[in-house]
Amino acid sequence: RLLRAGRSALGAGLSLPARAGWRHLHGTRELLGTPGIKVLMPALSPTMEEGNIVKWLKKEGDTVNVGDALCEIETDKAVVTMESSDEGVLAKILVEEGSKNVRLGSLIGLLVEEGQDWKQVEIPADAGVPSSVAPPAPAPAPAAPSVSAPPKLQHQPGTMQVRLSPAARNILETHGLDPSNVTPTGPRGIFTKEDALKLLQEKQKGKPSELKPVVSPAPAAVPSPSQATAVTSYPRPAIPPVSTPGQPAALGTFTEIPASNIRRVIAKRLTESKTTIPHAYAAADCVIDAVLKLRKELAKDDIKVSVNDFIIKATAVTLKQMPDVNVTWDGEACRRLQSIDISIAVATDRGLITPIIKDAAAKGIKEIAASAKALAKKARDGKLLPEEYQGGSFSISNLGMFGISGFTAVINPPQACILAVGRARPELRIVEDEEGNEKLEQHQLMTVTLSSDGRVVDDELASKFLETLKANIENPMRLALN
Repeated sequence: RLLRAGRSALGAGLSLPARAGWRHLHGTRELLGTPGIKVLMPALSPTMEEGNIVKWLKKEGDTVNVGDALCEIETDKAVVTMESSDEGVLAKILVEEGSKNVRLGSLIGLLVEEGQDWKQVEIPADAGVPSSVAPPAPAPAPAAPSVSAPPKLQHQPGTMQVRLSPAARNILETHGLDPSNVTPTGPRGIFTKEDALKLLQEKQKGKPSELKPVVSPAPAAVPSPSQATAVTSYPRPAIPPVSTPGQPAALGTFTEIPASNIRRVIAKRLTESKTTIPHAYAAADCVIDAVLKLRKELAKDDIKVSVNDFIIKATAVTLKQMPDVNVTWDGEACRRLQSIDISIAVATDRGLITPIIKDAAAKGIKEIAASAKALAKKARDGKLLPEEYQGGSFSISNLGMFGISGFTAVINPPQACILAVGRARPELRIVEDEEGNEKLEQHQLMTVTLSSDGRVVDDELASKFLETLKANIENPMRLALN
């Protein structure tokens, strides 16, 4: 009662208000809350700046040990499982599933030590998600004195936005005309100057304008005499306008699809690659009859390998024979890499990702096939670990399974080269028999195109690389010797 009344409670000469006295006497950690161990958004890739919380794998109140999977985070590369570096009890999830653009170092959860009351965890005052949130509405500006300027068009709720040409806008604002009930005649649904003049003439003649169908119009209120003199105002709409769900699409409409972190990074890196790297291209046709024959023989022994596995092995062997191509560019100097790590392009629902077959030159065809299959599955399931897709010294992109005969690929920096592989196709060729007679024979050909960084791999080196690669592919028995 003494504290509540704000009277003297702690001795002579000291009096505290009720709330201040209560905080002074009982401001212990136990009553303020259990101290928490912060769980922060980690950097799960070298280029990651923010991430999305895909799924929490632990619930509030669950026991957490070091190394336990806490949640799944979508980085700029893949969906990665975040492991706990502390042990205790998950007391509070501060960033829910589905939260996007969570900055690195943001507080996403709290742990408490085992045995503590996790329900009473103390939430830090600065807890929150510094992500993409809508900015607060600005305070209304003080009313400015009226001036003799033509009234501006402002959009009224419940009416459809109209795309206006500059001349049409000027006429409408000057004469106070409403274009929402007139069908525009301009390209892509633009309300033109001619439409505005026609509307002005009809207003002067007192004729109603041609109405256009409007989907689910909102009931209009009867204007008062003071409102009758007001001018309807329409801002410049987004060009083209966004489509409305449940309504038929108008001319020039579109549906905006939010880009994932991975898609934004792919767009950024492709743009950087094509604008900063001097791409050079060279192509060669390889006869793969021997590869197809060897593949059939291996299948009889229940050894299943693909043509792409032979290409990976042949590329790795060629890089071992020509180490000057197994390089990267760091912006100032060329670095020759000791390990031959082949990045293979895998298409996923989230975008293209390049898991790496490490030390490919030292692996056999069967081992390469098993690694490629396992990495491709993990990539499509979003389960790749950072070390499984970061790095690489040379990339291979194969679109042959989609029926593509040949194409050029974009270099994946800081790598210097990428090999684009097309489909196998039958072609007739003139060959000589043992007696020197010419005859037509059908062969299976495959086009490979090398995209190279002209700063480190010049045209002569790229041509010799393709020549050596072609020889290795056409004579697969050489691959067993390396």
